[in-house]
Amino acid sequence: MKAKKILAAALMLSMSAGTLAASEATALRQITVNGESMLQVAPELATITLGVTEEAEEAAMAMAAVSEAMGAVIARLKDGGIAAADMQTRQISMHPVWSQDRSYDSGGRREITGFQASNTLMVRVRGLDRLGPVLDTVLTAGANQFQGPSFGVEDPSAVTDQIRGEAVKDAIRKAQQLAEAAGMELGPVRSINERGGGGRPMMAMEMARSDAMPIEAGELTFSHNVSVVFDMTVPGSE
Repeated sequence: MKAKKILAAALMLSMSAGTLAASEATALRQITVNGESMLQVAPELATITLGVTEEAEEAAMAMAAVSEAMGAVIARLKDGGIAAADMQTRQISMHPVWSQDRSYDSGGRREITGFQASNTLMVRVRGLDRLGPVLDTVLTAGANQFQGPSFGVEDPSAVTDQIRGEAVKDAIRKAQQLAEAAGMELGPVRSINERGGGGRPMMAMEMARSDAMPIEAGELTFSHNVSVVFDMTVPGSE
């Protein structure tokens, strides 16, 4: 009787080990594939940063000059059709201006000879045909600093929605090729992880049509990446 119990326990242990081994083998039959999709689109808007910097002997005088000049810039932008929602003050600063030479009378120390004030404004220009005239307008109005432009589209999420599914299809295509090459059959999807992407400027496509400052609009390439895990099965195993 004791021998039968030992034999039964050994048989159950063997079956459990076999089941565990099969389960582990199945778990290992997976493949992870990266899928990517890209789309070129024409930019629809541009973001620029304009600045006004003025110097004066007194801090209040410098800030007053900057305020007056920036007020004129904002007024010209509004007259040109730029909405208030597309303008945002980014930074207002004040710095002392130091003398270059260390005179003997001051004990070899540099002295403050005046103050420099600045005000920077971010502007979003919708419709690239307006960008050149806008730049000419604000420079004439008193802006003496400029950064940009940075190009974009009105609704980036719509572009991402368009290429997200294509990235998954690309992963499925690659996974099917790899499974067939390995003599396996592609099973269901286990997981999908998005790794995003973005838009970046590419080669110049079209110059903004204007007699003002020439602007190369270029084009944007949006990309989206996914990582997909698939099961794989042995043909005829089911």
